[in-house]
Amino acid sequence: MTNDPRAAAGTGNRRAMAPVHRSTVNVVVRNYAMVQVRRLGLDDVARRSGLHPDLVRRFVTLGLVDATRDADGRLWFGPTAPATLARIQRLRAGLPLNYASIGLVLDLLDRISELEAALRRSNAGSRSDESWI
Repeated sequence: MTNDPRAAAGTGNRRAMAPVHRSTVNVVVRNYAMVQVRRLGLDDVARRSGLHPDLVRRFVTLGLVDATRDADGRLWFGPTAPATLARIQRLRAGLPLNYASIGLVLDLLDRISELEAALRRSNAGSRSDESWI
């Protein structure tokens, strides 16, 4: 039994089984939230981070903080946006960096966190295997 959806059409025609060119394939990606995530508006994020809303908008434009726009054009942020904005302000105050450099530093710090988490998971798995020794 095959899992090929083209074969399920029952054509049996070899031409119908030809590979589809990548340029003609439409890919739909869907994210299904397991838990309802509370989105924060621009005013909430600005108030929680202690920044002016215009500066928050600027950070969104620069790509330093993630936001989505609704149909009316309002910005909506995830629950971690105030912490990200605080991190940006600490980097800006503590290091002589422009905002483009801060974006690079943020990306590197996120990558380091991912690698450390993977290392912890790896070490936790090896410890449980060696616990009988």
